[in-house]
Amino acid sequence: MSNTNLQPIFSPKSIAVIGASAREDSVGRALFTNVLFSGYTGIVYPVNPNARGILGVRAYHSVWDIPEEVELAVIIVPSTAVPIVMEECGEKGVKAAIIISAGFKEIGNQGIEIEEAIKSIAQKHSIRLVGPNCLGVINTDPNICFNATFAGSMPKPGNISFISQSGALGVAALEYVRGENIGISKFVSMGNKADINENDLLEVLKNDPLTDVILLYLEDLTAPKHFIELTREIAGVKKKPILAIKSGRTIEGARAASSHTGALASSDEAYDSFFKQCGVLRVETLEELFEYAIAFAKQPLPYSNKIAIVTNAGGPGIMATDTGIRYGLQLSQFESATTNRLQDSMKSHLLPQTANITNPIDVIGDANADRYATALQAVLEDKNVAGAIVICTPRSAAALQPITQVIAEIVPRYKKPVMACCMGVTDISSALKILDEKNIPHYRFPEAAARALANMAEYAHWLTRPQTEIKVFTDVDKDKVANILAAAKIEDKHFLTEPDCYEILNAYGFPILGFRLAKTETDAIQAANQIGYPIVMKIVSPDILHKLDVKGVQLNIDNDKEAKNAYNNILQNVNKIKPKANILGILVQKMAQKGKETIIGMNRDPHFGPLIMFGLGGSYVEILKDVSFRIAPIRELSAQYMIEEIRGYKILQGYRGEKPSDIKAIVECLERLSQLVSDFQEIKELDINPLSVLETGKGAQVLDARILI
Repeated sequence: MSNTNLQPIFSPKSIAVIGASAREDSVGRALFTNVLFSGYTGIVYPVNPNARGILGVRAYHSVWDIPEEVELAVIIVPSTAVPIVMEECGEKGVKAAIIISAGFKEIGNQGIEIEEAIKSIAQKHSIRLVGPNCLGVINTDPNICFNATFAGSMPKPGNISFISQSGALGVAALEYVRGENIGISKFVSMGNKADINENDLLEVLKNDPLTDVILLYLEDLTAPKHFIELTREIAGVKKKPILAIKSGRTIEGARAASSHTGALASSDEAYDSFFKQCGVLRVETLEELFEYAIAFAKQPLPYSNKIAIVTNAGGPGIMATDTGIRYGLQLSQFESATTNRLQDSMKSHLLPQTANITNPIDVIGDANADRYATALQAVLEDKNVAGAIVICTPRSAAALQPITQVIAEIVPRYKKPVMACCMGVTDISSALKILDEKNIPHYRFPEAAARALANMAEYAHWLTRPQTEIKVFTDVDKDKVANILAAAKIEDKHFLTEPDCYEILNAYGFPILGFRLAKTETDAIQAANQIGYPIVMKIVSPDILHKLDVKGVQLNIDNDKEAKNAYNNILQNVNKIKPKANILGILVQKMAQKGKETIIGMNRDPHFGPLIMFGLGGSYVEILKDVSFRIAPIRELSAQYMIEEIRGYKILQGYRGEKPSDIKAIVECLERLSQLVSDFQEIKELDINPLSVLETGKGAQVLDARILI
């Protein structure tokens, strides 16, 4: 629907709860109770043809009987009755609806028909629709303040908004935030997304002054291209961090066994790459989602990933260090002034002689509030420290309160994020309340504090990253590629021959070695002399995808005699191993210079389109799985980051005295691949394996290629 105004969803002046019930254990009773007693500033009308009143409020037979205007209808009736109710709402002039009821597309064909019917009615009457099959909507804004869900009591106001595709997970999330005393701004359960989806809601939250952090639970995306535009604006321009759980870490669609990229690429890798390009931080669990959200909601971003740790116990300090480094943090090297200050504190007995004043700082197990104050002030004043983790394992709850008090007094003086970790005692609520009042996040275990700070550093790095554009090459021959693909389509080919692959890649400026297709022994020798020895020979057959499996490759051929023998040996091997193969000829190609073998490829994902891959090449790429992915088209720096992300990047940089590889050549090949597969939707999968990369300044060479259309 073109109407994007969701004001009646989030700020309705009046709400009709259709299906409100007096029965205590019913959803209709729970939801009406929540709306009525949540502090809602508008007017609420219960609608139930079988009740005179509910909770002391007059009930109406139908929405038609309500004398005043109704902006929002919350519908809790059997699915078969929903179309009738929606039609009544449309005729009444209701502007928006939240359908709580289940029994729609999630149950199969009958439910699909009903859902299509209500979508049609909503469109006819311009009713914006949340659901069906959802938990509902919450807005804690004091100016409106309503809880249109059947979950528990109203969460306290906050600056975190949560969009969930799962109602059950939404219930769990609301229970969690109440238990952890976390404030919420908006909550929306999308359900089946018959109308309003995550993009519509992100449009609202983008400009919502009461939302600083956005959380998502997603099972799929409705319009990925719109999503990436929105999230880049929200996370980048508006500087509102977005954290997401994406469920379903499984492979979608068939994977072609012929393609390394197809075998390695799954929907999960696509989502990882997609979120990375959007600036969305992907998390694994509901607990992590809120642990990180609290940090973003309460503390400033760090200006680097260099942190300090202050602890009174060595073990937790080491655990925080290990986790932080694993997630991208670094322990800061203190300025000399900081070290001198800490040494002076030891001399004056503010810190004990047994204290460790290198990072992480250990103020020893019996530390009091003064020791923490001394160490924490010293590190936060250090310019090399962008954030801190303070860990305390107190002997008693009484001992903890003075420590949290000094933390709460010191931290607000500095514009640096600080995570607290309070461990080891049972009832510390009064001490933690002191931290809450000063918006200092606190965690039970050091790993959680370290992960939260690491996520903040990652997001801060994304915000300050250099901005590059998508490079467009003008030296490409689109017509030549279009003709090759058109001819293959006429012949009903799905796999292109290797010569055709090289022609396509050559048309897009890839570094292709000289080649010719030979159909006779004489042709092969002539081609070899024309190209120049040494050469390589390879079988060309639409029935043979892995040439090595049929002994269809001969390397390092140096003269005519070897060329003749290689030609005949290849044919004999193939005829013996795969006698029914349709042999088109033998590819004669210039032998490549020795370089580092890499792989670049593309698999066209059903949701996102072309998914570009890079990794170290060769036969073991599927076993090692040392690869990175991006959604095409990719920006210039994305190509560089793809290369740097793999574990084998050190090999390309030059390992143990070896000369560095030509990284710029790989970057250009990735950019050219991105342009090629963006220009031609017919290309389903593409592998260049190996792409042999020479030393810096000498380029790269395509040694083998496969294209599936």
